[in-house]
Order: sequence, then structure tokens, then C-alpha cells
Amino acid sequence: MHTKEVGALWGCFFLWNLYISSAQTVYPGIKARATQRALDYGIQAGMEMIEKMVKEKDIPDLKGSESLEFLKVDYVNYNFSNIKINAFSFPNTSLAFVPGVGIKALTNHGTANISTNWEVKSPLFQDTGGADLFLSGVYFTGIVVLARNDFGHPILTLQDCYAQVNHAHVSFSGELSVLYNSFAEPMEKPILKNLNEMLCPIIMNEVEALNVNLSTIEVLTKIDNYTLLDYSLISSPEITENHIDLNLKGVVYPLEDLTDPPFSPVPFVLPERSDSMLYVGISEFFFKSASFAYFTAGAFNVTLSTKEISNHLVQNSQGVGNVLSRIAEIYILSQPFLVRVMATEPPVIRLLPGNFTLDIPASIMILTQPKNSSAEAIVSMDFVASTSVGLVILGQRLVCSLSLNRFRLSLPESNRSNIEVLRFENILSSILHFGILPLANAKLQQGFPLPNPHKISFVNSDIEVFEGFLLISTDLRYDTSLKQQPSSHGWEGLNFISGQWKGKPAA
Repeated sequence: MHTKEVGALWGCFFLWNLYISSAQTVYPGIKARATQRALDYGIQAGMEMIEKMVKEKDIPDLKGSESLEFLKVDYVNYNFSNIKINAFSFPNTSLAFVPGVGIKALTNHGTANISTNWEVKSPLFQDTGGADLFLSGVYFTGIVVLARNDFGHPILTLQDCYAQVNHAHVSFSGELSVLYNSFAEPMEKPILKNLNEMLCPIIMNEVEALNVNLSTIEVLTKIDNYTLLDYSLISSPEITENHIDLNLKGVVYPLEDLTDPPFSPVPFVLPERSDSMLYVGISEFFFKSASFAYFTAGAFNVTLSTKEISNHLVQNSQGVGNVLSRIAEIYILSQPFLVRVMATEPPVIRLLPGNFTLDIPASIMILTQPKNSSAEAIVSMDFVASTSVGLVILGQRLVCSLSLNRFRLSLPESNRSNIEVLRFENILSSILHFGILPLANAKLQQGFPLPNPHKISFVNSDIEVFEGFLLISTDLRYDTSLKQQPSSHGWEGLNFISGQWKGKPAA
């Protein structure tokens, strides 16, 4: 009996731990995958960035002392200052993924032309001047390890750093350059020694400086007047032989409430592809969290006058005049109309292969506005509008458009045969189709900015809808002429409904 009780307790303990571990599993709302093609292009773009950086970088002085036996000088103290790299070349450079570790960088046969000021002091003489330093046989290897800190920022560390310059040639300039160049060769060896000792510490300091910058990125950032976006890393990057995956939280919150939505993300797997440099998977959870956040913030509530609807109405046989005359015919009213649409629940998001739909449960109210009087409701009905979401990437923006698939009043089937109800269903459908959706699409045509850090733009982009997620496939281009976005994340303006529609008619 005792043995059975112990076994039962252990079984319960095992099941509880299994439940706890599964409950703590967090899945990303957004995934970003960089391929080997991105690394290969990164070499080309990186060289341009490094060239600009090193030309602006302050390099520590090179100081030392050397005896010149052939001149019978016991010592010469030298100091090379104001060191500037004017040109460099790393023709054999590669970046490669190291599975489970990081990214390995390798370069050899590099060269660099450096200008510097110099000063020498000895018991016999002292002087100053300028010099050119030519370095060749530059070799570097190291592994950049990527992880995350407690705040969801990426952090980098450099492992197995090895850097060496094999040859250095100093050429002095000035009135006594012939004299100094005669003993330049003995000085090249100590210069190389000091330089090789400095290289890895300098590179590691640059990595630490980069980490400081990464730690200042706001991973929780305001999208608009309604919402915030959390795109913090939820785990350390996942690295395979062919790519690196970044798992981002990818959840949208109402501006004043950081409570997680009442649903959780589910896992999704990016397809195994390598034709593009970058793949970005945006899960259905992300769009659902955005829908919930905007609904909670009241962004889906719209009040429009008939004049505003008329300005955006597609003129055809079911034009606004025809629609409103039918309403007037039913109610024998002549006062100005207002149309108020309010979402009753968060719009329902569905992503299926090749199909992105948005179902909007809402109520629509038609009101009149007599002069010197408050608005009076003519009729109020609940409805569900089913729309298809069209997607295209234009430049650096994701552009969406809505088209009405069907519109149904939320009424019992027994009432659907009522002629007046059917007439209103057609009327309200026309108002939605020809009045409200054109307003929405006019705003949506501005597009949602895509991330554009460090002057990197998207080119050759494509977008596909899979079950449960959206996939953006794109190449990258580094362009120094691009103006930097006002924020490092580049998601400003990412909203489904314009902030201008909250609590007042659209302009």
C-alpha cells in the first residue's frame, strides 16, 4: 500500500512539472530569419560602414622605445599620434554561421594605408613630423556570439579573437626624412608588436560600444495614439548551418494597458528557403493582438456625415443619393443623416493559405441631426461584415486594402424574410461598401512602414499568406543616401484604423 502511494505521488509530481514547463513555453508573434545570402551581402555593405567608421575613429597612440645600435644610440622614444586610416582592403573576407554558437568572421591578406604624426626623443636629438604607415598581411578571425539580456535586447560577445598584421612599412616625411627613413626598418618590428597586441582589445571595445547602443533600443514602443508594440527578443537567437532566427514577442498592447491579450501565440514554422536574404514571419497572433488592442482602445468607432460618405462614394446605380433617398422614403425624413459604426467585438482575423480575411462584428446606427437639436437615432442594427485583406509591398511599406465579401444583419432567421429588414440590409451594405470602406482604404494606402534600420532598405520583396502567419521574403540594400527613420525600429504608423477617426468624424 505504501509503495503504491509513493508511486502515485511521484506520478502526480511528474505530471505537474510537465504542466508547468508546458505552461511556461512562450512562442513568438514575429520571426525574422537571415540567410547566408544576407551574410554575404553583409560583407559588401559592412565594408562601406566599416570604412566610414574607421575613418572617423580615434585610434590610440602607438608609443615605444627602441635602441639604434647602428647609430650608437642607447634609446629612441617614439610616439605615433593622430593615427588615421585612409584606405584599407580586405579582399578575402567571409561570414559563416556556426550552429548553436554564432557567426564566424574571417579575413586575410588585408592591407591598410595609415597616416600619422610622429615624435622621437633620444639623448642626441628630438624631432616631430608626419609619416605614412602601410600594413599588409592583415589577418583576423573571431566568432560573434548572439544572445539576449533580461530586457529582451540583443547582446553580442566576441569569442576566439585572433588578429595579426604580418608586415608594416613606415615612410617618414619632412626635411630630415632621408635620415629617419634610414632607421625606419628597425622600428617596424616593435610597431608591429604593439599593434598586434592592441587589435583584439580595440575590436572587443567596439563590440561593447555596440552593445551599449543595442541596450538603448526601445523594444516597447508607441505605434500611434492607440497602441504599443512589444518586439523584444523572447529567447536567444537560434543558429543553424544555413540561417539565424530571431524570435520576437510581437504583441500589440493598448496604449494605457500592458496586460497580455486573453489568448496566446501558437508555434509556426517558417518554410525552409534560402533564395532571399531575409524572411519575416508575422503570425496571426500579432494581428489578433492588434485587433484586440485597437478594439479595446476604441479605434474602430466611426461617425460619418452623409457629406463625408458622399465625398468617398463610388458613383454608380447604387450611389449615395439612391441609398439615402430609399431611407428617406421609408422614414419620410429630410434632416441630415449621420452614420455611426461601432465594433461590438474585436475583428476576427483569419490567415489561411492565400487568404487573409477580417470579419468585423459591429453595430450601425443611422441618426438625424435636426437644427439646434441633439442627434436622434432612426435605426440601429448589429451586423457582421466579412472582408478580404489585399497585401502588397511598395517600396518600404506594407500596403493593405479591404474589400467587402459579404454583409449580414445579425437577426434571427425568422425575421430575415421581413421586407423592411432585407431593404435595410442592402442599404447598409451599400453604405459600408461604397462609403466607409473607401475611407478606410484611402487611409490604408499610406501603408505600414517596414523596419528599416541603419539605412537598409527592402528590395525584390514578396508577400505570401500561409496558415496562421504572413511571410515577407525580401533582399536587402544598404544605401547611404537613405534618410534614417525617426526611430530605430521603423514601425511608426503601423495602425489598422486611423487615429483621426476616434471620437469625431473623419476629415
